[in-house]
Amino acid sequence: MRLFAANYRLLGWITLILIGGFLTTSVAAYIASRDAIEHSISEQALPLTGDLIYSGLQKDILYPVFVASLMAQDPKVRDWLAAPDKHEAAILAYLGDIKAQYGTVASFMASDASRKLYHTYGAPDELLEDRPIDKWFFKIKAQPRTKYDTNIDIDTEQTGQPTLFINHRVVDASGHFVGATGVEITLAALNEVLARYQQRYGRNIYFVNGEGKVVLSGSSVKPDQKLLARRTGMKDIAPAILNRSTEPTSLSYGNGKSEVMVNSRYVPEVNWYLVVEQNVSGNIQPLTRIFAINFGISFGVTLLVLIVTLFTVNRFQRRLQKMATTDVLTGLLNRQALALLFNQSALLSKRTGRPLSAILFDIDHFKTVNDNFGHTAGDAVIRQVAAIALDAVRASDVVTRWGGEEYMVLLGDCNLSQAMAIAENLRMRVAEHDFGLRNDGAPVTISLGVAQFHDDETQAAFFARVDDALYAAKNRGRNVASASHPATLAHQLF
Repeated sequence: MRLFAANYRLLGWITLILIGGFLTTSVAAYIASRDAIEHSISEQALPLTGDLIYSGLQKDILYPVFVASLMAQDPKVRDWLAAPDKHEAAILAYLGDIKAQYGTVASFMASDASRKLYHTYGAPDELLEDRPIDKWFFKIKAQPRTKYDTNIDIDTEQTGQPTLFINHRVVDASGHFVGATGVEITLAALNEVLARYQQRYGRNIYFVNGEGKVVLSGSSVKPDQKLLARRTGMKDIAPAILNRSTEPTSLSYGNGKSEVMVNSRYVPEVNWYLVVEQNVSGNIQPLTRIFAINFGISFGVTLLVLIVTLFTVNRFQRRLQKMATTDVLTGLLNRQALALLFNQSALLSKRTGRPLSAILFDIDHFKTVNDNFGHTAGDAVIRQVAAIALDAVRASDVVTRWGGEEYMVLLGDCNLSQAMAIAENLRMRVAEHDFGLRNDGAPVTISLGVAQFHDDETQAAFFARVDDALYAAKNRGRNVASASHPATLAHQLF
């Protein structure tokens, strides 16, 4: 055993030195390559992609702004809003034409003179200053320097979905406020646009408002992730994102799992911020695979030698252990192995309170079998009895060869009456089995001793009781099972 331990120590030191050297070299190369990739993404790829996405999104977002502005600059619209009651039919027809021509969800006008909202989906609605749904109108009226504004609300009249409203201020020739024009776009449509860009460029794209709340996204956002300030890592750079600068801002943060590169800019047309994120783990993964391959090649030979050596040593040790604990003839555990198992089972029985029993049995008149049929036939009988015993007991029970023609079965979680039932079943199976011997009128039978372990007795005392029960069975004429009851225990204790 000392030789085995010395070999293991030497093998371990050699392996640690070789693997340590290979690992240091590979990790250094990996870190250098990773830093180069992250720098390229942060300084080149991500800003360029942000520019492309921003340019593309401008068309989708500015289009409804253009339509609302076109309506606001139309002289007819100005005149109609100044005297809407005379031109209600013309207003509704015009709104229908705008919707059909430009493909908006809906178009609308609001008149300050009549305090009514004209739209394409029904009769005009009254505008009330104290009603939350109408606050957008009074807000844009109170901001003379604001040409247009946006707000997100639920379109209760048509789609029932979250909708982006583009509200454009309308003034007459003298610059006096006369009303507002606008169009609606469902957020679902804009989300689809973002999703297409997200899929095309492999980036996470979304818009946030001035409060840092996600208002549009190319993918679903969990409720607790709507605010940048609540995101792990992102909350630290949120103030730098919300800087109202139309110039790109490059940032990065860690989300606890990987590094995320961020490119953001302010979009004044909608008063939102465009945020483009890239998780660099997707770019690092190929590098990680290369690192794994290089590292594997570097110490592959060492690992192979280690595996072969360990396999050989372990196989040799297993053979020695098997030889020390297994009966060669039957393949059962031997007496030495049973002693170890019994100690464990006895401790478990004491701790859990579950019963532990044992059956000791031997083959009746086995010497006669050897004398009449030879030792080869006797060995065959021993093997067959072992096989019958394995089949007759429970899967959790342990069958061992006690010595010669004797066997012992250790039965966990089994009381004396249950053990007697198992013993009787085993006895009958052996008596009924055809062992292939010449018929001399004397079948092969077994005698069995059964006992239940008691917490206050030693292993030797318990085995002695089982042995006494076996001899009692023999004295009763053999081919029977005899139990050792508690009353017979006192003289065995010491």
